[in-house]
Amino acid sequence: MNIRSLTRGDGVVIGAAVLLFIASFLDVISYDAEVPLEPPSAWATLGNALGVYMVGVIGAALIVIARGLPQPRKIAGIDLGQFGVAAAIITFWNFFWTIVDLGEGVSAGAGLILGLISSLILAAAAVATPLVPALKGALLPAPRPQAPQPYGMQPGQPGQPGAGYGYPGAQQQPYGMQQPGQPQPYGVQPQHGQPGPQQGGPAAGPAGADFAPFWFAVPVARPLYAEDGSPTPVAELAPGTWYLAVEQRGPGLVAQTQDGRRGVLQDTSGIQRG
Repeated sequence: MNIRSLTRGDGVVIGAAVLLFIASFLDVISYDAEVPLEPPSAWATLGNALGVYMVGVIGAALIVIARGLPQPRKIAGIDLGQFGVAAAIITFWNFFWTIVDLGEGVSAGAGLILGLISSLILAAAAVATPLVPALKGALLPAPRPQAPQPYGMQPGQPGQPGAGYGYPGAQQQPYGMQQPGQPQPYGVQPQHGQPGPQQGGPAAGPAGADFAPFWFAVPVARPLYAEDGSPTPVAELAPGTWYLAVEQRGPGLVAQTQDGRRGVLQDTSGIQRG
C-alpha cells in the first residue's frame, strides 16, 4: 500500500473516522430529570456500537485502503471504495434519524452529537473527494529529486549512497557508451575492448532524436493503460514515486514502473520532471 497515493480528502476521511471512534466511548444520551441510571455509551449495546459507529469506521478504512492499492480490488463487482462511501452515507443516515427520534425525557449526549458531526464530515469527504480539486491533491508532498552525483563519482562508491530505481539522480549511461554485448548506435565505431556487430548482421538504426527518456512524478494517482490500447489499466502511478518515461506516444507517455511494467500515461498534465 502506497500512502503517497492518498489525497487530502482521504486525510479528512481518516480524521472523521478517528472522531467517530472516540464518540463511541462517550455518553449516547443524557437524561432530562434525575434518573438513577448512568448515561450509557455506544458500547453498552453491540448493535449500536458495531452496527452504527463501527460501520462508519470500517467504511473509512475501505476508502483509504482502496486509494492506496496499486490496482482496484472488487467484491461482487463493486469497488472497495464504493463500499466505503456507501457505509459512510448509511452511518450519517442512522445518526440523523436517531437524534430526530429521541424519546421523551432524554436528549442527545456528547457521543451522539459528536457521532452525527463526524459522520457528516465522513460522508461529505467520501462523496466530494473525487469531485473537488482541492481534495484531490496529494496528502503528502512528492519528495524532491535526488541531487546528481558529481562527475566521476559513481553511485555505490565508498561514502556515497547508491541511487536506486525511481530516483532521477541515478547516473545514466552516456550516449554512445554501450554495455558489453549491446549493439552500437548508428555511426558509432566500437571502442577498444568492446565487441562490434557481427559480420553480416543487420546494422543498428539511428536512435530517435526528438525524445530523450526522463524521470517524472505525477501530482495525483493516475492509471497506466496497456500499450495495445486496452481500456483496462495495467498499473496505477502514485504521487511521490519517480517513474521513467521511455517514449512519446501521441499526447501521452510510455512509462515504466519499478517492477518493469510498461504502459501509456494518457493524462500528462501537471507532471513533475526530474
